[in-house]
Amino acid sequence: QVRLVESGGGLVQAGGSLTLSCAKSGRTLNVYTMAWFRQAPGKEREFVAAISYRGRGTRYADSVKGRFTISTDNAKNTVFLQMNSLKPEDTAVYSCALGFAGGKSDYIGPPLTSEYRYWGQGTQVTVSS
Repeated sequence: QVRLVESGGGLVQAGGSLTLSCAKSGRTLNVYTMAWFRQAPGKEREFVAAISYRGRGTRYADSVKGRFTISTDNAKNTVFLQMNSLKPEDTAVYSCALGFAGGKSDYIGPPLTSEYRYWGQGTQVTVSS
């Protein structure tokens, strides 16, 4: 059973930075993709960023391109989301997710929740204006 645990959320002023971490435990025999999604109050969960198994491929939502960076440390089973130049509209619960990549180490699927099988509980990020 795969378990994902996020950390690093908090309260930050607009223009500030935060780094989120997602620690994976449990064994996965298959190559996988990791992603971050977020959900603001009263809104649908939306895709933020994804990274392929070996970290060579990444994908970002247009709203965070140039400000957020996703990275992975497979040796430590951890995925990070570095968030810079934060805006009040970035306020949300951020969740990491794991989806299987069909054996392709550079695969990143569509930015859809249905692509991902395992989810963490989320960490709150609040950006004040």
